[in-house]
Amino acid sequence: MFRYARNMLRDDGVAEEVVQDAFVAAWKSLGNYRSDSALRTWLFGITAHKAIDATRRRIPRPHEEWLFDDAVSDVSDDPEVRATESGFLAELRVALGALPQMQRSCWLLREVEGMTHVEIGEILSMSPSAVRGQVTRARTTLSERMASWR
Repeated sequence: MFRYARNMLRDDGVAEEVVQDAFVAAWKSLGNYRSDSALRTWLFGITAHKAIDATRRRIPRPHEEWLFDDAVSDVSDDPEVRATESGFLAELRVALGALPQMQRSCWLLREVEGMTHVEIGEILSMSPSAVRGQVTRARTTLSERMASWR
């Protein structure tokens, strides 16, 4: 949940607050939890809504350094490979930051968190086909913006 919030908000401090707020909200409304969805899905839904609220409160956002620490491993000790990987991630960060919030959220949940369209739909209160459309549009935009890395 922290990785998702950090990638959405690009600020570790705010992401920590959002995740903490999400856990507090979940604890307070635990009696309202319906077991028709997985607990993970329910918690991510709360986190997603808290992240959206935080984004609305924080405009303009400071540009903080954030990485896909947990999603990308150091695959080489070669400095040239690391520099290339670092440049790619920097450009990906910029491209993701330029996506509309819903596309970015759907893409991160799908590609980084590995969730299904159904799970993402439950989290963001969207139909699976709407999620699929958002992910497709995000992929198309990212593909165009990242074309120089092919």
